[in-house]
Amino acid sequence: MSRPVRRSEWSLLALITVGAAVLRLLHIDRVSPDPFYDAAVRSMGLSWHNFFFGSFEPGGSVSIDKPPVDLWLQVASVKLLGFSSTTLKLPEAFAGIAAVPLLFAAIRRVWNPAAGLAAALALAVLPVSVITSRSDTMDAVMMVLIVLALLLLLRACEAGSSGWLLAAAGVLGVAFNVKLLESLVALPGLLALAYLGMPSERRRRLLQLGAAGAVYAAVALAWLTATLIAPAHDRPWAIGSTNGSAWNAAFVFNGTDRLGGKSPEPQFTVYKPGHHYPEATQAERDHIPIVPPSAKRLLARIGPLSGQRLGLELLAALLLGVPALLWGALRPAPGKPEETREGRRMPDGETRIEEQRARLRRAFAVGIGLWMLTGIVLFSSMARLHPRYVEAFTPAVAGMLGIGAAWAAEPRGRARRAFLLGTLLIVVYYTERLLYGTPAVWWIVLAAALGAIACAGLAGLQALPTRLRSRLAPPAVLALALAAILALPLSTDLRAIRDGVTDAGYVGALPREEQRLVSSFLRAHQQGAKYEVAAESATGIGSLIVQDARPVLVLTSYGARVFTPVAELQRLIGAGEVRYAYLNKSCGRHATSSNAACSAPARWVRAHGTDVSAEAGLPQAKTLWLLPGARP
Repeated sequence: MSRPVRRSEWSLLALITVGAAVLRLLHIDRVSPDPFYDAAVRSMGLSWHNFFFGSFEPGGSVSIDKPPVDLWLQVASVKLLGFSSTTLKLPEAFAGIAAVPLLFAAIRRVWNPAAGLAAALALAVLPVSVITSRSDTMDAVMMVLIVLALLLLLRACEAGSSGWLLAAAGVLGVAFNVKLLESLVALPGLLALAYLGMPSERRRRLLQLGAAGAVYAAVALAWLTATLIAPAHDRPWAIGSTNGSAWNAAFVFNGTDRLGGKSPEPQFTVYKPGHHYPEATQAERDHIPIVPPSAKRLLARIGPLSGQRLGLELLAALLLGVPALLWGALRPAPGKPEETREGRRMPDGETRIEEQRARLRRAFAVGIGLWMLTGIVLFSSMARLHPRYVEAFTPAVAGMLGIGAAWAAEPRGRARRAFLLGTLLIVVYYTERLLYGTPAVWWIVLAAALGAIACAGLAGLQALPTRLRSRLAPPAVLALALAAILALPLSTDLRAIRDGVTDAGYVGALPREEQRLVSSFLRAHQQGAKYEVAAESATGIGSLIVQDARPVLVLTSYGARVFTPVAELQRLIGAGEVRYAYLNKSCGRHATSSNAACSAPARWVRAHGTDVSAEAGLPQAKTLWLLPGARP
């Protein structure tokens, strides 16, 4: 049912994909690494046990808080190409690149080539997606799996095939294993698309969806279930969990706690420039926390999830995409007088094909609309939000923008020109608000918007030759409209590349010189100990693990939950398995239950250990300790 792809379409798609690759790979080595996940990749490459469980430290005592499916790709990358900041990020970058042609194939299949190309371009330059793809987190891999599932689902709806439907369910299950509940943002929309789009009669359709649900559940829970096969004493403690279980980490720590804002993660440094945000640099604005939950949160002018990075494309997608989807869903069915050719009905076979296309388009309109609505509602109200989380619905944003822009560029109807005019005027105004002035990029936006409006107006003049009007709309109108909408996002991409912007965290990042001194001292004074050091926090020592790849004795997990009690620490000291402790935080007078420095084992070390910080060359005292009972 899909039309053959023309050579010109292939050429344009190739250019867009190459552009996406440049944005995601250029100077990727300048992007700061994420010590938390990088430590896990380093540890996972040391043994099959660590590889399967996603162990955070080489000793295999604790694991990351998610299934390690994405990290398996990173381990493969560093094994093949060597361990470096670049190779750690390659799976994410290639995932972001691959999503671009896959989205084109999906949108083109159900809409038209112009919409597919516009959607691919919108995703290629969407700043939040570019930045996420350049960071060593797993959200880009989850996103490409969702786009692949969308394409497989559309193929299933076209053919009425249970096989394609089950394949889509399986891919969505893998996406769950990559980023857990974040992947569920797309599920309501894709489920609606499957129910409305499958051509079988209702009972068979429900059976097909039931089978797909079973496949999804089996794949989604496969790794979590497999962890239960190993004896409890062989399973690493899942960081973030309250009982060591990967299930608890998946559904409580990464589920209900995140939705309620309870996850004890580090916050951005708060910058307070008073009421005059223009005086803040871009880097300082990026450190302003994401604004609190509200209906306008995703259109904010400042912060790491500002309108420059998402809101502008999101706004244009809603303004153009909603009327386009409604038009597509409410078009008259084929076979009616306005759909006949030369006053005669189409042949029955051709009519059936057109009816299937109309049905699939209606189903797609409902599905992508619900996907978009789910993302907007969730991310506007979610208490704790990281910018990378919105990768769960960026394909819907780009898809709706592509469909809407292609629809508005068509020369038919005054309503389209009205929506185009209104949208471009809003884009020009919003761009000026986001830029706090009128730099060069704003003039580009203005010129492109005026050009698109002029071309659309000329294309509607019947006095002009037909050939000239066909060149103006849709090609010229679409190109200029996209230039107006995407000029600021592209400028934001280039600035992010220049500045090495990352969406990964800095959990476990130690000062470089301090880390060098600690590592050098510990290597010289190990005396055969199993553990390189005892660390007060599971997440506070990541960059040292990346550098030395030696087992670390973890004293506390998230929330300062004691992992190694004082009695066990004393036993390990007596057995000669650990000699030093690294306590790089202070407890202070007002002790809090969530401060690892105030935990029982950390207090015991400070009370009974010997401070060797000066001996190690560290400028800060009470950081590195010789444990009581260990020989100097």
